[in-house]
Amino acid sequence: MPDVATIYVIGLSLTIIGMLGGGLFWLGGEFREIRMRFKQIDERFREIDRRFDELRGYVDDKFNELKGYIDSRVNRLSEAFSSYQEFFIELLMTEGVIKPEKAVIAKNEARRIMRLATSTNPLTKEEWKRLGELLDKDPNDLTYEEALELRELARKVIREYMDYAEAWKLLMYASMMVGLTKKKREEQGGG
Repeated sequence: MPDVATIYVIGLSLTIIGMLGGGLFWLGGEFREIRMRFKQIDERFREIDRRFDELRGYVDDKFNELKGYIDSRVNRLSEAFSSYQEFFIELLMTEGVIKPEKAVIAKNEARRIMRLATSTNPLTKEEWKRLGELLDKDPNDLTYEEALELRELARKVIREYMDYAEAWKLLMYASMMVGLTKKKREEQGGG
């Protein structure tokens, strides 16, 4: 017959094993519950990320839309101002309000735009060269067609460098030359 101490040890061992088994079973259930909760949290974070991406896309689209609108308005304003300035300068030149010799002042200022020739710009190397040739030409020797060419080049410069005063001065000078050559043409009966 087994000894009482052995039975006691076996009984105690079975009790401890039973308690450990029950505890492990309970812990397994708790860990399963924790895993399920983490899965739910992960799913919520995925949903938040998805919504955030949608919101960011919406905001980016609206920002780009606003930027495009502002860019187009600034371009239209710049073109309107350029057109007004060209008309006004031509009118003053053809009416003799601005003396041809005063165009030299604008020409000297406009010449400064040539420093931009080395940077990225809308004019080709040949156009920059041609612009320099037209600026170097004596205003009295400039033909009406050359004056129109000069103004077209000045318009290209304005589109890229509207934030440079020299670009506007170039456009002013070019418009003066269009007015001056138009006046000479009319005086010579060329219409």
